[in-house]
Amino acid sequence: MPGRLVENLERHGALSADERLAIEAMAGAARLVPAGAELVGDGEASADCLLLLDGQAFRHKTLPDGRRQILGFHTPGDVLDLQRLFLGVDYGVTALTSCRVAAVPGSKLTEALIEHPRLAHALWRMSLVEASIQREWMVGMGRKSAYARVAHLLCEMFIRLRACGLTNGERCRFPATQAHLADAVGLSQVHLNRVLQQLRSARLAAFRARELLIMDWTGLAAAGDFDGQYLHLPARTVAPPPPAQGPTARTGRTTQA
Repeated sequence: MPGRLVENLERHGALSADERLAIEAMAGAARLVPAGAELVGDGEASADCLLLLDGQAFRHKTLPDGRRQILGFHTPGDVLDLQRLFLGVDYGVTALTSCRVAAVPGSKLTEALIEHPRLAHALWRMSLVEASIQREWMVGMGRKSAYARVAHLLCEMFIRLRACGLTNGERCRFPATQAHLADAVGLSQVHLNRVLQQLRSARLAAFRARELLIMDWTGLAAAGDFDGQYLHLPARTVAPPPPAQGPTARTGRTTQA
């Protein structure tokens, strides 16, 4: 069941058969949750960590006046609240799509990390990559234009979903609404809508039927000043996708996010 976590960890170091078995033994029964459900509550105490097996989710903070900042998107194989082991959580996680999740008792995870140092190293490195992504977002929010921030986010999500085997050519399912995207890049929905129209008009990227379509990877990556090295994925994963084909690629006609 936790095969996604194994795949994620093995991007950061080879695991032995015993280490894989230790991961398999940690997770409890899987459960399905609908899109929009709260997976992790801000400040909520728990003795378990939550593993995302399938689906997509997003991490966020909400201000007292209701304004929300999305801090990152989660893909299958992520541990949504690893810091509970040491710090508790000071953020929320909400399901972007319907998700399949499983609880991992913190005590079992701690024991596995002590007994299997390579597993601890892989989990630690996975956590460092999350921090690398956060730094990249911070630079974008502080120094990039709105156009570049949106282009960069679309590049990142396509590459990360491709690493999970969830892309089809130049397409991937990323059903973020304009509200989600605006909250991720720090824009109003009006401004975000304008940027999406510009990207579509430039035939760089577009949304159609809750899918992200990459129409011109080279152009989109240049627009976002995107260099996927900060994701620390295999080179084949961050390589450009094949050129878009078909009527959508030629005309740019699509629905908006």
